[in-house]
Amino acid sequence: MIDLHAHTNYSDGTCSPGELLELAYRKGLDALAITDHDNLNGYDAALALPHPPSLRLVCGIEITCRMGRKAPHLLGYFFDGQPAPEFREWLTGRYEQRRDRNRRLEQRLRELGYDIDLAQVEALGRSMTGRPHFARVLVAKGYFASIDEAFQRLLGEDAPGYVEHEAPSLAEAIRRVRECGGIASLAHPIRLALPDEEAFLRGLKQEGLHAVEVFHSDQPGHRGATYFEIARKLDLAVSGGSDFHGAVKPRVDLGCANVENWVLEELLKIANR
Repeated sequence: MIDLHAHTNYSDGTCSPGELLELAYRKGLDALAITDHDNLNGYDAALALPHPPSLRLVCGIEITCRMGRKAPHLLGYFFDGQPAPEFREWLTGRYEQRRDRNRRLEQRLRELGYDIDLAQVEALGRSMTGRPHFARVLVAKGYFASIDEAFQRLLGEDAPGYVEHEAPSLAEAIRRVRECGGIASLAHPIRLALPDEEAFLRGLKQEGLHAVEVFHSDQPGHRGATYFEIARKLDLAVSGGSDFHGAVKPRVDLGCANVENWVLEELLKIANR
């Protein structure tokens, strides 16, 4: 089994890179992709740590994009080592955009009557702070009973505290990943609630999309089967992973998406073309 979608505390997970590697080893995974949001720091840290040769560590990333008021995510996988310096420079620009959004989000929440300090939030977020870290602080202060409630009532895209931020289109993100030899896969399509998923994916394939995340903890079997059918019809590869975040999402265990090794083999064939 493999897991190609997992987060460390370098984005919005709670496990350190070392803890994530140890958990992957205990789970008996053959491959693990660290796909932190908009940064490669968790992978960099993990790469410097000892890990068993039986566990293949994949360099990955989850890029937050913009599509109207929706925020689709693109997974990028780099099987031939790390992406080019130009890609990292682009990510640095994304980091500055995210910081600006966080300052505006802090102001918005204060206007709504919530006592929140960006410094507290950034202390949780390490190199990449986002809404889940705001939610954790709000829960700790007693405003909400859970992170899910904080998103539903305040931080979600249709909630009063939501603040938009600059982000690339999916087309731009796909292009950035491809330019440095990466494989681009649309993450958890179920979250987009699209009226015509096949047409949407067909359009992304024309932009250069390689794959779609079929196996995911949010996508029940029948939905995964639908995405698998669409992927095969459009000649797209498939990817899959748990979207593990540690204590932030306690119901989602590493490896719970039951992704088989053939998924990685299929992606590797595309990468080696």
